[in-house]
Amino acid sequence: MNPNPQPPAAPAEPIAPLILCLRDQRVLLDADLARLYGVETRILNQAMKRNQDRFPADFMFDLEREEILRISQTVTSLRRLKFSKQVRAFTEHGALMAAMILSSPRAVAMSVYVIRAFVQMREEQAANAAVLKRLAEIDRSLLTHDAALRDIYHKLLPLLAPPPPEPHKEIGFHIKEDAVPYRVKRKTARS
Repeated sequence: MNPNPQPPAAPAEPIAPLILCLRDQRVLLDADLARLYGVETRILNQAMKRNQDRFPADFMFDLEREEILRISQTVTSLRRLKFSKQVRAFTEHGALMAAMILSSPRAVAMSVYVIRAFVQMREEQAANAAVLKRLAEIDRSLLTHDAALRDIYHKLLPLLAPPPPEPHKEIGFHIKEDAVPYRVKRKTARS
């Protein structure tokens, strides 16, 4: 037993960008996981086949051809997937199980970083959900305040309008007479 275990060497590349969201789960593709664990993809897949009982559907699943094509088209760094016949996706628990069956020192050391990356993404997602919830609350309160302010504005609008012009006294001599209806007699034609 080593009294002062050394922490495993940090990964050469960040792990978080390798984690994809497929079928509403966060996963690592077999080629990326094998590269992180320092083995070939075929060795990872062979070890997985020998231990299939350790990889239920919620730990690992095979991608369908449409999923492979969609990933290779949207993620530019994964264009090589287009030509792959079979691609496996490992969830967080599947990645940990893969490290256990590989049992190489690098796989064991890297599994810590892989799990931490999954945990960090979960925490970020929870933080984002909290921020989105708070933004929704702010939006609702702003809508309420907006309606109240609009009501106040409509009530103040008549007060802000300029007063109507006062009638001016007319200059000059004016006689106010009662209106007399004038009749014009029409001449009737005599025949």
